[in-house]
Amino acid sequence: MTAFIKLCRLDLIFCALANEYVAFLGEVLAICGSSSALGSWDPRGAVILQPEDDAGDVLLWKATVDLRRGDLIHYRYFQGTFLEPQKWDIMKNYCRHLTFKLQNFDAPCQVIVHKWETHLRPRSITPLEDEIYLDDGQFGVFGFSRRVKLTLEGLEEEGEDDEDDRLSPTLHHKMANILHISAISDDSFNCRHSQPECGYALHPERWTEYSIQTMEPDNLELIFDFFEEDLSEAVIQGDAIPGHVGSACLLSSTIAETGRSSGILTLPIMSRLSRKTIGKVRVDYIVIKPIQGHACDMEASYAKYWKQRKGLDVGHRGAGNSTTTTKLAKLQENTVASLKSAAKHGAAFVEFDVHLSRDLVPIIYHDLTCCIAMKKKDDLNPLELFEIPVKELTFAQLQLLKLSHVTALKRDSQESLTEKNVPSDMQPFPSLQTVLESIPEIVGFNIEIKWICQQRDGVWDSNISTYFDMNVFLDIILKTILLKAGKRRIVFSSFDADICTMVRNKQNKYPILLLTQGKCVTYPELMDLRCRSTAIAISFALFENLLGINAHAEELLQHPSFIEEAQKKGLVVFCWGDDMNDPEIRKKLREYGVQGLIYDRIYDWMPEQPNIFQTEQLERLKKEVPELKSCACPTVSHFSSVGLCKCGDTNYKSRMVDSSESL
Repeated sequence: MTAFIKLCRLDLIFCALANEYVAFLGEVLAICGSSSALGSWDPRGAVILQPEDDAGDVLLWKATVDLRRGDLIHYRYFQGTFLEPQKWDIMKNYCRHLTFKLQNFDAPCQVIVHKWETHLRPRSITPLEDEIYLDDGQFGVFGFSRRVKLTLEGLEEEGEDDEDDRLSPTLHHKMANILHISAISDDSFNCRHSQPECGYALHPERWTEYSIQTMEPDNLELIFDFFEEDLSEAVIQGDAIPGHVGSACLLSSTIAETGRSSGILTLPIMSRLSRKTIGKVRVDYIVIKPIQGHACDMEASYAKYWKQRKGLDVGHRGAGNSTTTTKLAKLQENTVASLKSAAKHGAAFVEFDVHLSRDLVPIIYHDLTCCIAMKKKDDLNPLELFEIPVKELTFAQLQLLKLSHVTALKRDSQESLTEKNVPSDMQPFPSLQTVLESIPEIVGFNIEIKWICQQRDGVWDSNISTYFDMNVFLDIILKTILLKAGKRRIVFSSFDADICTMVRNKQNKYPILLLTQGKCVTYPELMDLRCRSTAIAISFALFENLLGINAHAEELLQHPSFIEEAQKKGLVVFCWGDDMNDPEIRKKLREYGVQGLIYDRIYDWMPEQPNIFQTEQLERLKKEVPELKSCACPTVSHFSSVGLCKCGDTNYKSRMVDSSESL
């Protein structure tokens, strides 16, 4: 079995160690930084660390500091002596008989700094949790966090026989491991197959990723080597590899033991000199496996195909947002009825959200949680609402229980509870298969694959931090689409960059767009660097060979140049957001060249009419079947003889069927 392993976002955490000679001299280790709690860069307001564990020739120094969550803090360590403020007296005569003696106890202390960290860029941290234990490495040894090299141990050396084998048509027993190193930033992306001896420099505003293609995902040894930022500073005199500080080792079997396709591992960094732990490295990983139980063929691939048309109308959640926007849609969102309404009013695509029930049935629903009505004992008000993750309910429970959107909690109302006599096509939580079978095939689907996401301040969407296994989750959704979609146009999208990567690698038929909220005031900033701005989303889409991006209207209106830039690079641009409900804004974005416009209440702006695909289909048929030029039918709705013409002329109906089969 082939698998892709991606190692993402190397966030380094260091120990705080100093030579015991510091304490012997009566000096201390202190921390000074940009926060007021760290003295605002004034050493006199620095926080003094206290020595604790004696580890031979080094001491572990610790301090507890209260910092505001989410703020970016820069800081440096220094070694020195703190002297108490001198007490001084002031004698003043205000009259002949009264004398005041004032002692000043609030004068700043005197600090004698002996050594300090002189790296060009100071250390930094953004606190995201209530308590963080931060290991900051050795005093003065900091720059090595800026360069890292990854080596796969045990790779087979390719000799002449291997080269001959590559040229022959013989079958191989296994595939060699392949390593790619990628760096993605706002304005570019680079992908390389080799690394310099000292590795590549890391940067907080650049996404660094290592991709490994292997047939033995559980039998790899990954070695991370760390280097000083200033490579002229040799750790060992006459060293052949200057600046090499230490290493960390990751066995891929450790990933396998977690049983998860994605996650975070923390590895100790071992000093090259003493073989003691000098720090830690946090490794984010994903493992991409082929779809289980399904073999993709190569007959059709639309992963990078897009026919240029003037801004397509896309029905947001079908007929529109019915829960949280200013003007609510008249039909409940993400139901069969809502999707049909948008299709009937000329939507080229309908957009909806897919995730899984507890028993792994793909369902259509926007939020990760819903409200369940619980019956009370001996109470005049018999129902009480509780918020519960959708993933905790089976498909049968989602169909049978009294459920409501989470906004019902704020309204303190039960009006939106699922009623008994509501028609089936207006019930929430339809299955993905039902939607595929109920909506005309000529209507395209923009399917947003839901996944949990974390904000930059550490808060998780809907307070859900654990979810399904990503490979299992996607395999179920993708198999349903691949088996049931027929000739329907499908475009996937997701706010999770790893989901986009997996969908792109797991199947070759349907395209995917990276959803991004960009830099805006409407939503909090996301933890994932790849989704924080439209600029880096463009670079990521190019790097992963995605169809394009689905950007937030707020940022595109502020920076319309992003649209031109993305399209010049061959990317498709869709647009979403509350601003899209303004027809003037939609008109402006059409003029900018946006290919897909996602908005609410399409029935308010367009009468019942065929969509652009139906219109194009009829025009093609008229060219191929001359008799159709006099046909009064406005359009054809399906690729079948039933919907091609309603004029009743049977002389050319068979010709129309033949022509439609070639479309």
